[in-house]
Amino acid sequence: MGHFLFSKLLNGTLTLLGVASLVFLIFSVLPGDPAQMMLDQNEGSEQLEALKKKYGFDLPVYQQYLYYLNDLSPLSIHSREPNHFTHFSSEQHSGIQLFKTDKWQTVVKWPYLRTSYQKQGKPVSEVIGETLPNTFVLALFAIGVAIVLGVLLGMLALRYRDTIWDQTILFTSTLGMSIPSFLSAILFSWLFGYVFHSWTNLNMTGSLYEIDDFGMGRQIRWKNVILPALVLGIRPIAVITQLMRSSLIEVLSQEYIKTAYAKGLGTTQVLFKHALKNALNPVITALSGWFASMLAGAVFVEYIFGWKGLGKEIVTALNFLDIPVLMGAVLTIACLFILINILVDLAYTVLDPQVKLN
Repeated sequence: MGHFLFSKLLNGTLTLLGVASLVFLIFSVLPGDPAQMMLDQNEGSEQLEALKKKYGFDLPVYQQYLYYLNDLSPLSIHSREPNHFTHFSSEQHSGIQLFKTDKWQTVVKWPYLRTSYQKQGKPVSEVIGETLPNTFVLALFAIGVAIVLGVLLGMLALRYRDTIWDQTILFTSTLGMSIPSFLSAILFSWLFGYVFHSWTNLNMTGSLYEIDDFGMGRQIRWKNVILPALVLGIRPIAVITQLMRSSLIEVLSQEYIKTAYAKGLGTTQVLFKHALKNALNPVITALSGWFASMLAGAVFVEYIFGWKGLGKEIVTALNFLDIPVLMGAVLTIACLFILINILVDLAYTVLDPQVKLN
């Protein structure tokens, strides 16, 4: 177990380094000047120069990259000059100072994602902390719907294999995988939030929390999660349905299944008591990727439905070239990918004791 976790953490760290390097390179060559966008076209030459110096925009790209890695590193070196853009104040950020010189200090800290360019210096960690839970709730509901419907439809397709019901389920699942999420989001929003609003009582747009009519506080609106969760879950439902059907076909050909039938057990008993557990392994593999992909792929769904999550924040950050928020969001999603893959590997040992961790 210890060797497995060490290997996974090492691979995860290298993966994050690669993601940070690639994304930083991509964003560094994007057209536009973040400093000018921060000043909203009201800049003078002195203001623009001061802002570029404050955030390090005047430095070569390779130096900006190294300074960013320094901020991400748990062990980092920072300037003691308050006006320097690498300054790290222990009063404002959690960290332990190891040693210092007249100009520099070495700090042990959590990865520092810097501050947003467009939110008046708000820490990126706070921006992510406010939006990621909403995206997580949306993805959790979507994957829950996908698991229940996908597994049931897969078992139903197998139960009526090679019949019109089987063919209908397979055709519908194939259609679900081929429709882009943004198109499904537009159709669902228009149909169920506008055309059939009087029957569904669902809104075209809305987030998990909404301000009440008197502006005195926030209220949870669970109904707003229904449409985006269904849209986000359409493709996973299709994938799980076909995987479940194929996996069950393979499992039912095993000798122990034939033995169960020989003992007089019915088809339903065999499916639920003997075949289902072993057939879930490939489904769990798909779920690990889909759940993490939902966190990343919710960008269009959140934007269309007005869901105030990490995906919508990414779109806003792209519009304003808010690089720290973009970098922080991408790295957060990458961390979740790595964490989920580790948890899935551990789940294999629970579902199948023959699987060993290496």
